[in-house]
Amino acid sequence: MAYYFSKTVQTSFDDAVEKVTAALSEEGFGVISQIDIHEKIKAKVGVDFKRYRILGACNPVFSYKALLAEDKIGVMLPCNVLVIEQGENEMEIAAVNPTDSMMAIQNDVVTEVAARVGEHLKKALDRL
Repeated sequence: MAYYFSKTVQTSFDDAVEKVTAALSEEGFGVISQIDIHEKIKAKVGVDFKRYRILGACNPVFSYKALLAEDKIGVMLPCNVLVIEQGENEMEIAAVNPTDSMMAIQNDVVTEVAARVGEHLKKALDRL
């Protein structure tokens, strides 16, 4: 199984970010952080890189359940969702597959939460 889910949409970069944020919200996630990789690489390395944004998505209910079961799970949170400009008006949206990313954690509750989070992330991508 892949470590991420992805989908390509035909729209502008900014519109893709808005649509992804809205789709995540409809599935109970809030975007609690954003990292503009394009800007960071330009500022730190001095080179142009394609538009690439990391959205840190958090579903508070699932995060709370996971934290109760495994208090160090915070090193794996939030769930990252990417908006990557692959061409003119061609945006790839990719989300972490929490089931695969949490495989090293031997905790049945965390495994169940990861599966549920993955279902909701897939539904958010399907909304696009």
